[in-house]
Amino acid sequence: MKVLIVEDDQFHATYLHDALSESLPEVTEILHAADGAEGQAAARQTGIDAIVMDLQMTHRNGIEAARTIWAERPQSRILFWSNYADDAYLRGISQIVPEDSAYGYVLKTASRARLKLALRAVLLEGQIMVDREIHRLQRRSASPRGRLDESEFDVLLDLALGLQDRMIAERRGMSLRTVQNRLLSLYEKLGVASGTDEALTLNKRVRALNRALVTRIINTETLEAAQRDLDSWLASRD
Repeated sequence: MKVLIVEDDQFHATYLHDALSESLPEVTEILHAADGAEGQAAARQTGIDAIVMDLQMTHRNGIEAARTIWAERPQSRILFWSNYADDAYLRGISQIVPEDSAYGYVLKTASRARLKLALRAVLLEGQIMVDREIHRLQRRSASPRGRLDESEFDVLLDLALGLQDRMIAERRGMSLRTVQNRLLSLYEKLGVASGTDEALTLNKRVRALNRALVTRIINTETLEAAQRDLDSWLASRD
């Protein structure tokens, strides 16, 4: 069994190498790629199906690399590990993982025993495993008004990219009224429709973006990917 580590920090890569050696005696070879671009190339060239993937990397992040790897090798088992429990990352992973594929998500702050458990569960046994600490941190940071559904999240991304209501409606195949209703729901769930905001006549679209970034519902990687999707959509309209 060959395993690919995709990690741009050498200290973390060495830590992962040691944890893999300890927890998976079935591993015969461990390869290392320094970023997402190298990781997808290594997965393509070596035929590796078991991967440990950092999420935040230069050149190409973990979500983008995993999207490419899964498109070419949907049977690949990928354990993501990160310093962050962003809702944006979990959403991104859920949108690209092929049906019946094994994946996991564990924090870099997890204990060595927890990491080793995740490595065996995902890479060897083919399970889906998201560290309970990630869910706990998300519950702590989430708005008490509730989690955004997928259509609300899509509208939030378009708002963050600067699209006006009519363009959002065209892109998402919604009526203008539906987009406006989604925005009202967004404002409520993100705590933008507060009395203080109303009294100060603050810009609700900007406030919504601010709250989404502060609560890590979206992050820079999400916005970069959303911009590429928007560019593709705009090009298809020409």
